[in-house]
Amino acid sequence: MDERHLDAIADADPYPYWYEDVDEPDSNPTLVRTDMCDLCIVGGGYTGLWTAILAKERDPSRDVILIDAHEVGSAASGRNGGFVDSSLTHGIANAQSRFPDEVAILEELGIKNLNDIERAIRQYNIDCDWERTGAIDVATTTHAPSYLDELREDYGHYRKLGQRVEWLDRDAMRAEVHSETYLGGLWRKDSAALVDPARLVWGLKAAAESLGVRIYEDTRATSLERDGVGVLVNTPLGRIRAGKVALATNAFKPLLKRLGNYIAPVYDYCMITEPLNQQQLESIGWKNRQGLSDIPNQFHYYRLTEDNRILWGGYDNPYYFRGRVRQELESSPESWALLSKHFFETFPQLDGVRFTHMWGGAIDTCSRFCVYWGRALGGRVTYALGYTGLGVAASRFGAEVMLDLIDGRRSRATATDFVQKKPLPFPPEPFRFIGIQATRWSLDQEDKTGKRNAWLKTLDRLGLGWDS
Repeated sequence: MDERHLDAIADADPYPYWYEDVDEPDSNPTLVRTDMCDLCIVGGGYTGLWTAILAKERDPSRDVILIDAHEVGSAASGRNGGFVDSSLTHGIANAQSRFPDEVAILEELGIKNLNDIERAIRQYNIDCDWERTGAIDVATTTHAPSYLDELREDYGHYRKLGQRVEWLDRDAMRAEVHSETYLGGLWRKDSAALVDPARLVWGLKAAAESLGVRIYEDTRATSLERDGVGVLVNTPLGRIRAGKVALATNAFKPLLKRLGNYIAPVYDYCMITEPLNQQQLESIGWKNRQGLSDIPNQFHYYRLTEDNRILWGGYDNPYYFRGRVRQELESSPESWALLSKHFFETFPQLDGVRFTHMWGGAIDTCSRFCVYWGRALGGRVTYALGYTGLGVAASRFGAEVMLDLIDGRRSRATATDFVQKKPLPFPPEPFRFIGIQATRWSLDQEDKTGKRNAWLKTLDRLGLGWDS
């Protein structure tokens, strides 16, 4: 039995590659007393940081505190693949399925949001290896249905919307990136970028502090309660009296119990190679350095880094009973072994390349596959959750809408069903766990056979879904 894919991961460090950086900022203090502010933000990932920055940009006099249970960027925001996709809806096909009358405006708002991110990176001088190379969605031979027809449909929709896209037939796709598994590709030239995710989150932290945001780390919010006309945020060693609260807790246990019905944390795993030498780079082409992903239900995402490593991740996204989120679940040797096998099936010419790091983390998924919003405690508390693994760019939009809700501000976004409606809730345990496992098995079978079984068709009729 050929086990070279196992040899390739034998010496890899189970630690996010992005954290191997001398520029990681110092930790901030823990809250150990009672403090007061106009706006308290719970969660120090992208959503929380963008909320803080935009709140101060809108009103520099607003007193803003941000707290995080660990360190800013220590969860999904600092360890993701660094794909900055303009889609707010986890792809145009999902938008057409769930918000058919709003596809054009949501795509327009998504491109504007991506442009605003690029502008902010320049404005705040954030060094994060930003590359706006676009992304290619790839149809491959490794699945029974190639999904090539679906990709062609997406191409037509993007063209109608006036976006810069290029169709790559089999030969053109294999010329762009050298893999015999490719059948075709859709290159979305303006709607995606690549970034070092940890450097981005650290840069946003510095930007927020430069605007006067006060940040406490290792400060876990334990509960919320009404406090006169405001909200009291309790923590183990202190508390915050805030006029309003914005929740950006994503995959972690929500402070509002009812939100647990809408969020199911799943784990995503990825790995990264050693830097490729010139001969290895030439063997794969990839001169334009786009982000790539194949398009079955269980998909891979992959990209080049600034120092010419290949980051490779996705495919296997387990859900653990009762939605457990634990540090030990960030390790999955079986998932890494499977990813390594798939990597060498895609790029056999890279035989002998070793992986140096492999890691995992939790994603906040919901039944509509994209962010949703809401309010609680008489409008004093707002939240944005449920990004489902495509939140690097959408998190800024999530923050912007959350502030619109906080401020009672009407906008093009807040008028949409996309913002006003919530996803369907997941069932309680143990039915949630059983249903998710059945769905994952069914999606795998569809990728292998091309047939959508009765279980998936039932979910389609109910408007429920599962994705990563």
